[in-house]
Amino acid sequence: MELAASQISRQLETLKVLIVDDEQGMRRVTRALLQAIGVKTIFEAGDGHSGLEAICSRAPDVVILDWEMPSMNGPQFVRRVRAPGRFPRPSIPIIMLTAYGERSRVVESVRLGVNEYLLKPVSSKALLARFVSILSSPRRIVRKGTYYGPEPRKMSTYKPEADPGLSDIVFLS
Repeated sequence: MELAASQISRQLETLKVLIVDDEQGMRRVTRALLQAIGVKTIFEAGDGHSGLEAICSRAPDVVILDWEMPSMNGPQFVRRVRAPGRFPRPSIPIIMLTAYGERSRVVESVRLGVNEYLLKPVSSKALLARFVSILSSPRRIVRKGTYYGPEPRKMSTYKPEADPGLSDIVFLS
């Protein structure tokens, strides 16, 4: 187990992460949380259009995306990214980090091809858990009909005691 933890730590140190959020204060908080878990290379974009450009120019390994932004919101951003043949990096892992916890939004995110979903305010422990999931158990990218994204997980009931930052909702695991 210790070897796996040290491998994850090394991976986090070399990871390039892009934060796409229109609120500067939230980008600052997310940056601090990423630094706390060991991420050293962090880019920021204040809107969806800048985020798309940053994916192409900075080649991040993971995107942390806000749901509600002016001009291009999180779902619109994901649709643009998850377009093989039209976007150069359609398989990049995306973590939706949002203040919206309604089941309908979680389901929409999954249907769009988001890898992980987190609620604000987020803890470094919850953020680390999502990164560990992406790094240690990456899901292969699949195309099924109009869907392009991480292979869907089996339905399961979310256990809130495992992550006190989220409410009792049904998640894909």
